[in-house]
Amino acid sequence: MKILVTSCAGFIGSAIIRHLINNTEHSVINAEKLTHAGGSESLTSVCDTPRYNFEKINTCNKPEVRHIFSQYQSDIVMPLTSNSSPTNRSIVETGEFIQTNSLATYTLAEAIGKGFTELSEPQKTFHFHHISTDEVYGDVETPEGLFTEKASHTPSSPYSVSKASSDNLVRAWNRTFGLPTVLANCSKTMSHSISLKINSISNSKRSSQKSPVNL
Repeated sequence: MKILVTSCAGFIGSAIIRHLINNTEHSVINAEKLTHAGGSESLTSVCDTPRYNFEKINTCNKPEVRHIFSQYQSDIVMPLTSNSSPTNRSIVETGEFIQTNSLATYTLAEAIGKGFTELSEPQKTFHFHHISTDEVYGDVETPEGLFTEKASHTPSSPYSVSKASSDNLVRAWNRTFGLPTVLANCSKTMSHSISLKINSISNSKRSSQKSPVNL
């Protein structure tokens, strides 16, 4: 199976690619612009594997997206085109979040949706697996609060608005154009590398301040 993953040099995407390469027989195509949110060093352990291909493209560029999809005829497309830096930064750099989360999702759905109709019959099992966030549901009012997939969208920051917009675009392409989709609203994720960085910072502060550090 060929899996096209976009913008996956960040910690979530790179973890997915390392898992697919190290634990499955699938081939992976990484279509990545390589912004500040991710670096190619996170994939050095798999970059020489024959089942891994890297394509440097702008996921907001429809011809580039269509070319890559047509070239590899992927069975699954997993867009991780998400500016997932701290939400507070979206207040300062709102336009960047709209570009990377909303516009890129539209471009991918539009370009791949049209390419999907041209796939050979065996590949009609393909689907567009959209990765989103639970922040589209708004704020949790109490420590015991939770959301379900049936909850209404009440985004409260430019970041969550841009992700809610991308969710609705994916739903629209599924219902209007028949694009097979799977939508996942994930909670915040901690990676092994981030855990190590936090522990390193924490231990450094403890040794310099000689006092507990809350995480």
